[in-house]
Amino acid sequence: MSGHSKWSTIKHKKAREDAKRGKVFTKIIREITVSAREGGGDPDTNPRLRAAVQAAKAANMPQDNIKRAIDRGTGALPGVAYEQVTYEGYGPGGAAILLEVVTDNRNRTTPEIRHIFSKHGGNLGEAGCVAWLFSRRGIILIPRDAEVDEVELLEWAIEAGAEDLDTEDEEYFRVTTAAEGLHVVKDRLEARGVPVESAELAMEPSTTTPLEGRQAEQMIRLVEAFDDHDDVQNVWANFDIDDEVLASLD
Repeated sequence: MSGHSKWSTIKHKKAREDAKRGKVFTKIIREITVSAREGGGDPDTNPRLRAAVQAAKAANMPQDNIKRAIDRGTGALPGVAYEQVTYEGYGPGGAAILLEVVTDNRNRTTPEIRHIFSKHGGNLGEAGCVAWLFSRRGIILIPRDAEVDEVELLEWAIEAGAEDLDTEDEEYFRVTTAAEGLHVVKDRLEARGVPVESAELAMEPSTTTPLEGRQAEQMIRLVEAFDDHDDVQNVWANFDIDDEVLASLD
């Protein structure tokens, strides 16, 4: 995928299935609360909060739940004191892993994260060991079955300020933007009639680590274990696994 890890797209597909089970609500509420606390309660001036609110609406979260989460973040309502923590480490084959965690008890969460790494062939690293490999970008996914013309989409995306259009995924066109330009590009594409399925901030790796065989299987199990942990908001990794191998691991 234009030299980037496929994990951000895989994450979206997994989140879509999780949303059907209501599994994603807890993580979205935490993300809204922390985003509002750190950047203010107005989605129009807080891009991270805006992305979290859009994710909540996509998961059919009631508006009252969204408002309460924002109010807890801004202090208008009392709530649990969450702390945002970043963990870094390595998976099978030396692939880089970056975790964004929101916890109310770091002393509980840290050993749990270390255990998940160890159980699946990875290891927890020191702060800064892999973060330099990642940069924050906006990722917009457009369903291919929307029958959008690829040439026109590329032209419109670049005109709106996008950095890249990836066409390798069979299910989505994948538009990459600067972090601060995510919602500008999204709004301009939608104004053209382009159906946007998701628009989110992601940590994109500058290089990838190809994996196959047992290492590929271990890596998928590792990131799935992190994704299933209640405190882990986001898992970013720089692995590159062949599509046929990924399909065989589903």
